[in-house]
Amino acid sequence: MKLKSIYRCQQCGQASPKWAGQCAGCGGWNTLIEEAEQVLSKAAAAARGLTDFSEAPVKLSEARALKAEHAPTGITELDRALGGGLVKGQVVLLAGPPGIGKSTLTLESCAALAAGAFKAGKILYVSGEESLAQVGSRAERLGARPDNVYLMSETNLAKIIEEFRKLKPAFLVIDSIQTMYHPEFVGSPGSVGQIRECAAELLKIAKSAGTPLFLLGHVTKEGSLAGPKVLEHIVDTVLYFDAEKSNVFRVLRPHKNRFGPVDETGIFEMTSKGLRPVDDAGLLMSETDRDKALIGRAFAVAFEGARPMLAELQVLATKSYLPFPRRTVTGMDLNRAQMLIAALEKSVGLRFDEMDVFASLQGGIKVKDTALDMAFCAALISSYKDIPVPPDCVFIGEVGILAQAASPGFLDRRLAEAERLGFKTAFVPRLPKKDEGRFKTLKLEVARDLGGLYAALMKLIPAKAGK
Repeated sequence: MKLKSIYRCQQCGQASPKWAGQCAGCGGWNTLIEEAEQVLSKAAAAARGLTDFSEAPVKLSEARALKAEHAPTGITELDRALGGGLVKGQVVLLAGPPGIGKSTLTLESCAALAAGAFKAGKILYVSGEESLAQVGSRAERLGARPDNVYLMSETNLAKIIEEFRKLKPAFLVIDSIQTMYHPEFVGSPGSVGQIRECAAELLKIAKSAGTPLFLLGHVTKEGSLAGPKVLEHIVDTVLYFDAEKSNVFRVLRPHKNRFGPVDETGIFEMTSKGLRPVDDAGLLMSETDRDKALIGRAFAVAFEGARPMLAELQVLATKSYLPFPRRTVTGMDLNRAQMLIAALEKSVGLRFDEMDVFASLQGGIKVKDTALDMAFCAALISSYKDIPVPPDCVFIGEVGILAQAASPGFLDRRLAEAERLGFKTAFVPRLPKKDEGRFKTLKLEVARDLGGLYAALMKLIPAKAGK
């Protein structure tokens, strides 16, 4: 065996023959670490099985399309993020900060799969961070102790692969990939080389056996996945698990998915007995006293993937005592909020040059849906004029830079959700003829621009001496 010294970036994995202060690949400073790399001959590479899984090329016209059949995990929000469930041979990378609940979610998934889709098979859970007693204690707290789930506390990849071939599980979990090490490669666990090689070997055995594989990963202090970027490229699905403002709800967001959409979101609530899927996620983004009229509050219906969610926007406009008025926004894009403020000033004539504007999307969940524009403007008008918006009104519409309003996507589904939640009046830019009269208890008001929205609000809200 021959070794050669190289310098590898711990962020992007790019190798360099000599040390440099800045990585030429990602631009990171002081990220090049010296490693010893093995030089394998063709015979040695063949002996390690690196060429065992090659296939002869076939014509594209003769290739049969593989239909991905999803096996539901039994956890609704996880299935939503995965696009319906697990696919045969799928490799999923689950990343998140420490203590967020990655191990808890994975252990609950093992228990649900053991009682559902993989009831007739075996499940292997490999923990490289905790002992068997620690994992067993968590399983007892969660009430998840099926007989066909096997635990293994090991970091040696060779022993894990050996046990995998003996047990032949239907589902494999590695917790976590940063703790594993390949005995044939130098370098400590967690280094770029070890992570890359361990992930490649695990990918190979999972694909060859058709076994779904869960890899748990760490994140850096900046929030990005620790290890080489190639780790995200070789897996089929990348899920990021994070907490929102309240630190009670956990949001599972797919950043890559070869077997489903990436615009879905899974929401969980952390309880004393583990993670509980949140079915009606729209109620998380609104206060409980919806029947009360408040100054500076307006409702909208946002979309996260294919899920309609009730969104409550609270805006406070108050006199500023600073040379430059403040613009603080939580849950929305700050630049978009500033554009909407400027559009209101230009089209309606309201003056915000001496006022601080604070806006918040309740629930702490960040939403990029532009259908919240009209609700933001309605709440801002309400706060500026110091008059409340009726609580049974909902505002759905995108506002352009010239103050014109446009209908967002899935308008009919948004209106149906608003009617289901008990709203009586919906302000929309326009409505197709096919939707006229289909709503029994929801009255539709058309506001084609911010001027029309302002005029409609002044008619709807009782007159009050304002500014």
